[in-house]
Amino acid sequence: MPNERLRSALLARGMTVQDLADEINVNPKTVERWITQGKVPYRRHQYATAAVLKVDVTTLWEDGRNAESAKDLTKAEIVTVYPHRHSVPPNLFREVYERAEAKVDLLVYSGLFMSEDPLFHGLLKAKVENGAQVRILLGDPDCGAVRQRGMDEGHQIMDGKIRNALVLYRPLMQSHPDIGFRLHDSTLYNSIYRADDEMLVNPHVYGLGAYMAPVLHLRRLPGGSLFDTYANSIEHTWANARPVTDRDFTGA
Repeated sequence: MPNERLRSALLARGMTVQDLADEINVNPKTVERWITQGKVPYRRHQYATAAVLKVDVTTLWEDGRNAESAKDLTKAEIVTVYPHRHSVPPNLFREVYERAEAKVDLLVYSGLFMSEDPLFHGLLKAKVENGAQVRILLGDPDCGAVRQRGMDEGHQIMDGKIRNALVLYRPLMQSHPDIGFRLHDSTLYNSIYRADDEMLVNPHVYGLGAYMAPVLHLRRLPGGSLFDTYANSIEHTWANARPVTDRDFTGA
């Protein structure tokens, strides 16, 4: 029996079979069978589809195989895992942010590779001009946690990297004051890049630069807890962070 609920949900989002297949990384013929033949996807594909279409999974399938516990849901929130940040597709960070409509968060120590990207600057401008909440959290260059992280990576230049990022962001701070910039003194265990209900998490590993550490691509699902665990850490860090001052650009 055809799955008219899935067909209707696709139409409601203005998406095609190909669009959905691309989003969840399956063959479009597979999606077509879900619709025309009523084939039931694997559990991970059920939840990925529901997240993309922004509906509850039980709206689309009632086959008794839906996740029965938060543990199952949490596993389903993991889209993929990359072994190193440098192995992430080159434009994925920016593409994730491009999909955001309401919330853009960046929680890092320096995140220098993002601050060096002029296309990312343009994206931030466009998002805040369209009413999105944009928040950039960098490490306080004078705090102990930043000095320790530099030593953990085998260097002592983390404060300089943060000041470089601040200098690069300064024109954006001046032209678009609605973009929130704050400095935190947290011991940061992960760099977090959040765009609405999608997120890239880059864990910090002792003795390695962040570019060598893994990256988790997450998508929030109703009832899951993994995404919200990281999202809550952003809120806590933002609440305890301080505004940027002129002194932070030079350290003088």
